[in-house]
Amino acid sequence: MASSAMMKRTGLMKSMINGFQASRAYASVAVGSDLISAAPDVSLQKARTWDEGVSSKFATTPLKDIFKDKKVVIFGLPGAYTGVCSAQHVPSYKKNIDKFKGKGIDSVICVAVNDPYVMNGWAEKIEAKEAIEFYGDFDGSFHKKLDLAIDLSAALLGPRSHRWSAYVVDGKIKVLNVEKAPSEFEVSGGDVILGQI
Repeated sequence: MASSAMMKRTGLMKSMINGFQASRAYASVAVGSDLISAAPDVSLQKARTWDEGVSSKFATTPLKDIFKDKKVVIFGLPGAYTGVCSAQHVPSYKKNIDKFKGKGIDSVICVAVNDPYVMNGWAEKIEAKEAIEFYGDFDGSFHKKLDLAIDLSAALLGPRSHRWSAYVVDGKIKVLNVEKAPSEFEVSGGDVILGQI
């Protein structure tokens, strides 16, 4: 029953935001781009509880700490608790986590334009926090710098992220997949990028 309601909401959201499809499906960054250089002053916020945020003095994580000297699979999505993100996108990475590790991937990261507390609650709810690292891009600065931001106000979401995935080695993009519309799930899933590594 809950999955039926989620699929109805997903269908409604898809019909509402299909108008964004013509907007753009490509980011300013591309294969070969350096993520750290593309967004030099940007930090992300690791998913955590409010108390963990307070005890860390609301620390953020610079991109160099996430990508330098590492092999990372990162995927961005419109938002926590949304239909396609919860039912398809995150699970496509969670079910493949052992295969990613088997290919030498140091970390699999999910990022969305949400605060780190929402990302933490969502990661716990969908039982993916142990497999995937979740980061908030609370002000959208990471996605804006990469030209992966989109206005989803028509769906009452406001500024958000396109749905995308990338394979990044030492900060350099080796593979980049961006969906034509945030409601689509064709090229940014875990199965797809696993076959591209």
